[in-house]
Amino acid sequence: MWQRIFLIAIAGVAGTLARYWFSGFIYQILGTRFAYGTLAVNVLGCLLFGLVWALAEDRMAISALARTVILVGFMGAFTTFSTFAFETMNYARDSQFALAFLNITANCILGFGAILAGMWIARIL
Repeated sequence: MWQRIFLIAIAGVAGTLARYWFSGFIYQILGTRFAYGTLAVNVLGCLLFGLVWALAEDRMAISALARTVILVGFMGAFTTFSTFAFETMNYARDSQFALAFLNITANCILGFGAILAGMWIARIL
């Protein structure tokens, strides 16, 4: 049990650092007018989640421990839906309702599509 907790914690640190780096990289490229960094992290996170889930469930290519460490530890720290909700609330608070709607719509539709794509990729590998 302690090994599992330790591995999840280490993966969480890695996920946090990956989120910080990746979203910062996206903001440097696209700017901060819109929540591009958070959107990119959420979509990539959903793609990776779908890929790992399908590899673990459909192909049994990933052990139960590895699946837990990756999905709970790394992905739990990497994906940023709390930040997504906060940024959307800020758009609404500032009466930027079109940006709030765009943020919700883009994250949900692209995230759903990315999970399907990750599962599809895993099945053809």
